[in-house]
Amino acid sequence: MRIAVTGSIATDHLMTFPGRFADQFVADQLHTVSLSFLVDRLDVRRGGVGANIAFGMGQLGTKPILVGAAGSDFDEYRAWLDRHGVDTDSVRISETQHTARFVCTTDADHNQIGSFYTGAMSEARLIELKTVADRVGGLDLVLIGADDPEAMLRHTEECRSRSIPFAADFSQQIARMDGDEIRILLDGATYLFSNEYEKGLIETKTGWSDSEILGRVGHRVTTLGSRGVRIERVGEDPIEVGVPDETAKVDPTGVGDAFRAGFLSGLVWGVTLERAAQVGCMLATLVIETLGTQEYQLRRAHFMERFTKAYGDEAAAEVREHLA
Repeated sequence: MRIAVTGSIATDHLMTFPGRFADQFVADQLHTVSLSFLVDRLDVRRGGVGANIAFGMGQLGTKPILVGAAGSDFDEYRAWLDRHGVDTDSVRISETQHTARFVCTTDADHNQIGSFYTGAMSEARLIELKTVADRVGGLDLVLIGADDPEAMLRHTEECRSRSIPFAADFSQQIARMDGDEIRILLDGATYLFSNEYEKGLIETKTGWSDSEILGRVGHRVTTLGSRGVRIERVGEDPIEVGVPDETAKVDPTGVGDAFRAGFLSGLVWGVTLERAAQVGCMLATLVIETLGTQEYQLRRAHFMERFTKAYGDEAAAEVREHLA
C-alpha cells in the first residue's frame, strides 16, 4: 500500500531568555518597542506536520512518500529523512525561498515571542499529485495534512478527480479556514482526523452535525488526549482505544502527528482499525516522552514490550510480524 503524506516541512529555532520579557518593556513606550534579547540556549529541531508524520511511518518501515515544498537549505533535513525510511523525491525545492521556519524565544516565565516564516511552503500548491503517482506506480491513499491552504484545496480536488482515496487532516490550519473550505476538504474523505476540540470547531464552521459529517466521510478518527482515540463509521459501533502508560510527560508537540504515523502504518500492514489505532497510540506515547517531534528512538524490542503490556499478547502477535 503506497501512502503519500502531504503537509508542511519546517524547522523550529527555539531560544531561551533567562530573564522576564515584562521587565524589559516601558509602559509609555510600547508604541516604539526596540528590543534585543541575549539568549543562553538555542535548539534547532526538525518539524512540520508532513515531515513529522512521514518520519514516524519511516521508523515503522512503511516507506511513506513525503509531498511538500522546502528551500535550498533542505539538504541536511532531506538526508535525515532519507536515512529514516522516507521517500523525499517528491519534495519540491524552491529556487527563491527558504524552508518554512518557526523562530521563538521563551522567557523565564514561559512567555513566548515567536514568528513563523512560511517561505517555500507557499509553493506546495504547485505540486501535482499525478506526477507523484506516476513516479511511484500509483497511490492508494493521500493524507492531506496542514500545509499551504491553496495546496490543501488543490490536492483534495485532484484526489477526487483522479479517484484517489484521501484522508483529511486540517490540524492547525482549521483556525484560518472558513466553513466553505472545510466542507470542500472533508467531503468524500476516506478518513477524517481531528482532536476533540477541532471536531467541535469543524461542526461549528461547516454547520453540519456530527451525524451529517459522518455520513460524508468513511471513517471519523478523533484523538481524545489522555483518553486515547475514537473511530466512528456509519452503522457501526465506535472503536475506542486507550493509551499506554507514560514514563514521563516531557513535550506534547508532535503527539498527534505520531498517532497518524502509527495509524497509517497499520493501514499499510493491513491490520484492523483497532490495531492501527493501538500502534498510533504507542508511537504517540514515545513522542510525548521526548523533547522534539523527531528525536525519539523506535527500538523494536522496547516498542513491542510496552505494546504487549498495554494491549495484550494477541494484539502484539499481530503487530510483531509487521514490525520485524
